[in-house]
Amino acid sequence: MPKRVWFLIVGMFFNTVGSSFLWPLNSIYIHNHLGKTLTMAGIVLMLNSLAGVFGNLLGGYLFDRIGGFKTIFFGVTANLAVLGLLTIWHDFTQYVVFLTFLGFTSGIIFPSMYALIGSTWPEGGRRAFNTLFLTNNVGVAIGPALAGIIADMNFEYVFITNLATYSIFFMIVITTYRRFDIDGMAPKNIIAEGGGVHVKAPLYAILILSTSLILCWLSYTQWSATISSYTQELGMSLSQYSVLWTINGLLIVAVQPIIRPLVRHWEDKLKNQLGFGLLLMSVSFVFVYYADDFKMFVTAMVVLTLGEVFFTPVIPAIANKLAPQGRQGFYQGIVNSATTIGRMIGPLLGGFMVDLYGMQVLAIILTIVLIVAIIPCLLFDRPLKRVKFE
Repeated sequence: MPKRVWFLIVGMFFNTVGSSFLWPLNSIYIHNHLGKTLTMAGIVLMLNSLAGVFGNLLGGYLFDRIGGFKTIFFGVTANLAVLGLLTIWHDFTQYVVFLTFLGFTSGIIFPSMYALIGSTWPEGGRRAFNTLFLTNNVGVAIGPALAGIIADMNFEYVFITNLATYSIFFMIVITTYRRFDIDGMAPKNIIAEGGGVHVKAPLYAILILSTSLILCWLSYTQWSATISSYTQELGMSLSQYSVLWTINGLLIVAVQPIIRPLVRHWEDKLKNQLGFGLLLMSVSFVFVYYADDFKMFVTAMVVLTLGEVFFTPVIPAIANKLAPQGRQGFYQGIVNSATTIGRMIGPLLGGFMVDLYGMQVLAIILTIVLIVAIIPCLLFDRPLKRVKFE
């Protein structure tokens, strides 16, 4: 693994810890501390996600225009400024405004990180993006855990610690990322190698694949939205629910040596990995349908996580392969936007369905949705015609 990749890994860790510091506490802060309804909290989070969609697209565009360092520097500087203001002023109006801006500025960073590792380590293939995937999940596991402990002491400290975490990321960016020479490290792409393919074909392909990504995250976010409330109705404690996410984070790292032989077998058959991952995730909601105790939810989470480790790292790898020369950032922006769109509409749609029909009906619908999501994964390369992606 190149030395520069380690700089990206460390940077991604602090970036993810910072970005995941507030999200599990947003609803609690808006509802319990600011006295607003949960519906209003949902609207605020939707604004945050919507801003993230535009931030992802801008981040990808800027990466292609001005390079990785300048884009990430701009994103993290803007993030730091917004977090500084949020630390000082966090009454409801300011909270809504700053949290929306935070979604936008955070969105700028993520596609640039993925595009940068694809340019820095082109021979890494799926391994390069899997490395960021693992780092991202370790950060997500640590960030909310620390936030919960600090919030128990004093919620004001959450904002201060979040600002400090991003300050560390800022220092990493300005001291190490300037060394990245993007022009000399552009990855090969199958479009250029295939020849004769219409310039819009790879764009159509990634848009088709993005529909699977939206459906996947629409379903996945139910674990932090409707399923979390459902576990409380069944009598599970908050600590037990938190353990489910601890299992998720630890299992993602622990299963890597176990799944490696299968991943190597499917190294040139990324469609198989995508389909298998989505199939496992759909099965997890079958367990949710029957779940009535903690053990069943643990089983469902384990199956969901196994599906996640097959599906999620493959998407940015495919986007990197599909991207024509000089468009890597834009393509990573598209797939990150698709993820954000799924996260944005998932809680609202899931809550609506549960209110009308109950959790069991939603579990059935999500099982079907994830199976349907396999179809775009199998067909996304059709616009490429003569290019063999399989």
